[in-house]
Amino acid sequence: MSERLIPIYTTKGDPEAFLAYPYIFNRNGEWIGFVTPNRDVHSVIGLYVGTLTNDPRILRKRSTNSLHPRVNPPPKPQKVSLPATIPLPPMMSELTHSLIDVLLDEPERLHTTDAGESIQDMD
Repeated sequence: MSERLIPIYTTKGDPEAFLAYPYIFNRNGEWIGFVTPNRDVHSVIGLYVGTLTNDPRILRKRSTNSLHPRVNPPPKPQKVSLPATIPLPPMMSELTHSLIDVLLDEPERLHTTDAGESIQDMD
Protein backbone atom coordinates (compact mmCIF):
# COMPACT_ATOMS: atom_id res chain seq x y z
CA MET A 1 0.00 0.00 0.00
CA SER A 2 1.74 3.15 -1.17
CA GLU A 3 -0.68 5.68 0.31
CA ARG A 4 0.54 8.05 2.98
CA LEU A 5 -0.39 6.91 6.48
CA ILE A 6 -2.14 9.52 8.62
CA PRO A 7 -1.71 9.05 12.37
CA ILE A 8 -4.89 8.95 14.45
CA TYR A 9 -4.23 10.20 17.96
CA THR A 10 -5.81 9.71 21.37
CA THR A 11 -6.87 12.71 23.43
CA LYS A 12 -3.59 12.27 25.35
CA GLY A 13 -1.70 12.78 22.06
CA ASP A 14 -0.54 9.20 21.51
CA PRO A 15 -0.63 7.85 17.93
CA GLU A 16 -2.62 4.63 18.38
CA ALA A 17 -3.87 4.04 14.84
CA PHE A 18 -3.08 4.97 11.24
CA LEU A 19 -5.34 5.78 8.31
CA ALA A 20 -4.63 4.78 4.72
CA TYR A 21 -8.09 5.61 3.37
CA PRO A 22 -10.39 3.80 3.84
CA TYR A 23 -8.41 1.41 6.06
CA ILE A 24 -7.38 1.93 9.69
CA PHE A 25 -4.38 0.03 11.07
CA ASN A 26 -3.07 -0.48 14.60
CA ARG A 27 0.50 0.21 15.78
CA ASN A 28 1.57 -3.22 14.49
CA GLY A 29 0.33 -2.44 10.97
CA GLU A 30 -2.65 -4.80 11.28
CA TRP A 31 -6.08 -3.89 9.91
CA ILE A 32 -8.52 -2.88 12.67
CA GLY A 33 -11.24 -0.91 10.89
CA PHE A 34 -12.29 1.36 8.06
CA VAL A 35 -13.76 4.80 7.42
CA THR A 36 -16.76 5.58 5.23
CA PRO A 37 -16.90 8.72 3.04
CA ASN A 38 -19.04 10.44 5.73
CA ARG A 39 -16.26 9.76 8.32
CA ASP A 40 -18.05 6.98 10.20
CA VAL A 41 -15.54 4.47 11.58
CA HIS A 42 -16.42 0.76 11.55
CA SER A 43 -14.67 -2.33 12.88
CA VAL A 44 -13.31 -5.04 10.57
CA ILE A 45 -16.65 -6.85 10.91
CA GLY A 46 -18.67 -3.75 9.96
CA LEU A 47 -19.91 -2.58 13.37
CA TYR A 48 -20.12 1.16 14.00
CA VAL A 49 -17.33 2.39 16.28
CA GLY A 50 -17.39 6.19 16.10
CA THR A 51 -16.58 9.18 13.93
CA LEU A 52 -13.21 10.37 12.63
CA THR A 53 -12.69 14.00 13.64
CA ASN A 54 -10.40 16.61 12.08
CA ASP A 55 -7.89 16.29 14.99
CA PRO A 56 -7.74 13.30 13.94
CA ARG A 57 -9.34 11.23 16.71
CA ILE A 58 -12.05 8.58 16.77
CA LEU A 59 -14.90 9.77 18.98
CA ARG A 60 -18.33 8.39 19.77
CA LYS A 61 -21.28 9.57 21.82
CA ARG A 62 -21.46 7.97 25.25
CA SER A 63 -25.14 7.20 24.67
CA THR A 64 -27.20 7.49 21.53
CA ASN A 65 -30.78 6.91 20.49
CA SER A 66 -29.90 6.02 16.92
CA LEU A 67 -28.70 2.60 15.85
CA HIS A 68 -26.09 2.38 13.16
CA PRO A 69 -26.59 -0.48 10.73
CA ARG A 70 -23.79 -2.98 10.21
CA VAL A 71 -22.02 -2.34 6.91
CA ASN A 72 -20.05 -4.66 4.67
CA PRO A 73 -16.32 -4.11 5.14
CA PRO A 74 -14.03 -3.56 2.17
CA PRO A 75 -11.68 -6.38 1.11
CA LYS A 76 -8.98 -7.16 3.67
CA PRO A 77 -5.83 -5.11 2.94
CA GLN A 78 -2.22 -6.19 3.30
CA LYS A 79 -0.40 -5.41 6.54
CA VAL A 80 1.35 -2.03 6.30
CA SER A 81 4.76 -0.82 7.38
CA LEU A 82 4.48 2.09 9.74
CA PRO A 83 6.56 5.24 9.31
CA ALA A 84 9.77 5.59 11.34
CA THR A 85 8.78 9.06 12.50
CA ILE A 86 5.34 10.38 13.37
CA PRO A 87 4.38 14.07 13.50
CA LEU A 88 3.63 15.58 16.88
CA PRO A 89 -0.10 15.65 17.62
CA PRO A 90 -2.10 18.85 17.23
CA MET A 91 -3.49 20.51 20.34
CA MET A 92 -6.51 18.43 21.32
CA SER A 93 -9.66 20.09 22.55
CA GLU A 94 -11.17 18.80 25.78
CA LEU A 95 -13.98 16.29 25.41
CA THR A 96 -17.38 16.88 26.90
CA HIS A 97 -18.74 14.18 29.20
CA SER A 98 -21.05 13.00 26.41
CA LEU A 99 -18.12 11.95 24.15
CA ILE A 100 -15.76 8.97 24.38
CA ASP A 101 -12.30 8.73 22.82
CA VAL A 102 -12.56 5.24 21.34
CA LEU A 103 -8.82 4.55 21.05
CA LEU A 104 -8.29 5.62 24.66
CA ASP A 105 -11.43 4.39 26.44
CA GLU A 106 -12.75 1.53 24.29
CA PRO A 107 -9.88 0.22 22.14
CA GLU A 108 -11.45 -3.26 22.08
CA ARG A 109 -14.03 -1.91 19.60
CA LEU A 110 -11.26 -1.82 16.99
CA HIS A 111 -9.78 -5.30 16.84
CA THR A 112 -8.03 -7.37 14.21
CA THR A 113 -9.86 -9.95 12.12
CA ASP A 114 -8.66 -12.79 14.38
CA ALA A 115 -9.84 -11.21 17.66
CA GLY A 116 -12.95 -9.67 19.18
CA GLU A 117 -16.22 -10.70 20.77
CA SER A 118 -17.94 -11.78 17.55
CA ILE A 119 -15.24 -14.25 16.52
CA GLN A 120 -16.14 -17.94 16.88
CA ASP A 121 -14.13 -19.92 19.46
CA MET A 122 -12.03 -22.77 18.11
CA ASP A 123 -12.80 -26.22 19.49
